[in-house]
Amino acid sequence: MTDADADPGMNGMNDKDGADGADITVDIAVVGAGAAGLSLAHRLAGTPGPHGAAPSVALVEAPGEPGSGTRTPPRTWCFWEAGEGPYEQAVRASWDRLRVRCPDGRTAEARLGPLRYKMIRSPDFAELVERRLARLPRLHRPAATVDRVLDHPAGGAVVHGTDASGSPVRVRARWAFDSRPPRRLPAARSTLLQHFRGWFVRCAADSFDPSAVELMDFRTPQPAHGLSFGYVLPLGRREALVEYTEFSAAPLRREEYERALRHYTAEVLGLGGMTVLDTEQGVIPMTDAVFPRRAGRCVFRIGTAGGATRPATGYTFAAVQRQSDAVADAWRRGRVPVPPPAHAARHRAMDAVVLRALAAGRLSGARFFGELFLRNPADRLLRFLDGRSRWWEEVAIGLSTPVPPMLRSAVELPVLRRRDAVLPRP
Repeated sequence: MTDADADPGMNGMNDKDGADGADITVDIAVVGAGAAGLSLAHRLAGTPGPHGAAPSVALVEAPGEPGSGTRTPPRTWCFWEAGEGPYEQAVRASWDRLRVRCPDGRTAEARLGPLRYKMIRSPDFAELVERRLARLPRLHRPAATVDRVLDHPAGGAVVHGTDASGSPVRVRARWAFDSRPPRRLPAARSTLLQHFRGWFVRCAADSFDPSAVELMDFRTPQPAHGLSFGYVLPLGRREALVEYTEFSAAPLRREEYERALRHYTAEVLGLGGMTVLDTEQGVIPMTDAVFPRRAGRCVFRIGTAGGATRPATGYTFAAVQRQSDAVADAWRRGRVPVPPPAHAARHRAMDAVVLRALAAGRLSGARFFGELFLRNPADRLLRFLDGRSRWWEEVAIGLSTPVPPMLRSAVELPVLRRRDAVLPRP
């Protein structure tokens, strides 16, 4: 451990510190109660340190209804996992098969072996974690709209915010972890948005295969730039989450998503007697930007803000769990708990090439992803998408892609200028 990484301690940190107006003093502050914040607080609050004691943790979340967890609209998180995981009680559905349908009608279908593709809804996840957190005596739950998370001159970090009445709230901590999504993305050579709208539907007759996910159905009209696909998560023979997704430079208007969903459900899937029970919508950045995981001597970023989103796919939940486990392990060993890179450097490099080829219009995205699944074993691709593939598997995957556009994109990346990008407002 270098001097720069030495534990700064919390010299002069006391509850109700008059000089700094601190309201709470803890070992660790976690800002935000979405997937990343809840996961980290849950892992840390029950992990003993090198001297045997679990840390005191402040989970700082936006003002709202007590126990509501995330303050954003409900959303769906999916990931691959073998066996039962730590959040199994929150899993809404899981599947052991997946399908990818090409624009020309060819279908790649595969069983997942020991893996299952699992779906968690954010309210179920929050409820499960909230129940577990409620049993922990050293957890604090200040409600505040956070505007700054900074190193403190006396050591440690301080979280500044205001409560629902506008009064200041300050949390002093040895370490602070900020999970708030970035408003402005770091500079990147290529940036696309994965944007989508989904319907939770119920049909009058059996319409879905509850054992299989339609991971990518490219029988949708393809945009001039980027790609589009349907995504179907069956919740039974008559119920499913059906989404229309695009990878492109900007989101659509709501009426455009609705028109695309009507076309997909009626003309492609042939669903009749269908009722829309609920909706969800979102935007995920797909970028080769470098997300700094350290914002100060004692301040770290986690989740999407800390680079947990996989650049070429948008998957985030599994990477969040890996980061949380690594931070908790560092605390247990008495080390500086810097969140590790969520994805290996070679995977980020390969994703950068794919993003560049897609953004430059050199690839038919629908054909590219369809051929990947047709020409590679599903378990190999899933290991790659989850960041667990070996180099020789990645070589085989690379050889199944269109070489000229990928090679041209790889050659030009080092000389491309990185540019700022702003995320659209929800």
